[in-house]
Amino acid sequence: MPTPTILIVDDEARLPELVRRYLEQAGFQVMQSADGISALDQVRAWNPDVVILDIMLPVLDGLAVCRRLRTFSDAYILMLTARAEEADRVTGLETGADDYLTKPFAPRELVARVRALLRRPRHTQVSTPSSLIHYGGLVIDPVAHTVALDGQLLTLTPIEYTLLSVMAAAPGRVFSRTQLLDRIWGNDYFGDEHVVEVHIANLRKKLGDNPNRPQYIFTVRGIGYRFGERR
Repeated sequence: MPTPTILIVDDEARLPELVRRYLEQAGFQVMQSADGISALDQVRAWNPDVVILDIMLPVLDGLAVCRRLRTFSDAYILMLTARAEEADRVTGLETGADDYLTKPFAPRELVARVRALLRRPRHTQVSTPSSLIHYGGLVIDPVAHTVALDGQLLTLTPIEYTLLSVMAAAPGRVFSRTQLLDRIWGNDYFGDEHVVEVHIANLRKKLGDNPNRPQYIFTVRGIGYRFGERR
């Protein structure tokens, strides 16, 4: 198996070096960038598996970098922020980040989050008609990791795709937020359940799914979510 590659994007003096040491000790190959523009260039040249991205960056802030990354890269994005406000965390996830950590944090927790993101392998098999999941005008290809709605490919983040495919593979089954966290992030995930709600909200927007009159993702109050019965 190739060594997973990580890009740290942070302009602080000490924190990136500390994080780098922990990641390298965990067996990852690590590179660093101190500003948003050079980070975009490194992603294009290096194609890392995970980008650890600070929000507060010179030249181009982390949110802008995240938006641009999502136009050409499917790397997992772990957002770092010194801000404790919920709105900043939500904005990062809505922009395309897969997870977030609020500074200060324990380096071991960051390593665990990176491992959880990498737990889902990329597939290389060939798609077949029998492998596709059809639901009305929605077509999910579990092999190619693509989703099309009425013939148009949707741009989903890796987490959004995995959430959708996990639920669509078991239509009608109710998944609690904890179950979705365990299935997608792993049972060693240290974050809170709110991250699931934000990704579900983003996914609904891309599907054009009104939560008050859903076609695809239904909220089961007090429990979690289910995908509609296959039609």
